[in-house]
Amino acid sequence: MTVQPRFEILVGLHIQNDENYDKYRASMAPLLKEHHGYFRYDFKISEMLIGDAEDPFNRVFVLSFPDEPTKERFFNNETYKQIRKTYFDTSVKSGGILASFTSP
Repeated sequence: MTVQPRFEILVGLHIQNDENYDKYRASMAPLLKEHHGYFRYDFKISEMLIGDAEDPFNRVFVLSFPDEPTKERFFNNETYKQIRKTYFDTSVKSGGILASFTSP
């Protein structure tokens, strides 16, 4: 079996409203699956020892997509943008993409 490379992003967030963030994740999950994406790793963390961030991250994860254009289509999808506006923007204080890479 040949494993195809995947385009992945490492994301760190400071979640300030867990309930709304859970709604965001549940709402965007079907759309993510439609784009052949998934959470490869997902961590809730209690302490950020070192970091160049506005607020200490309390959530870190890796999102995996078949390729970079698919990732772009997912994040530019109008349905995703509405889900983000409704739930993500009200639940996340700060964060961003820490790295992007192609995995073997």
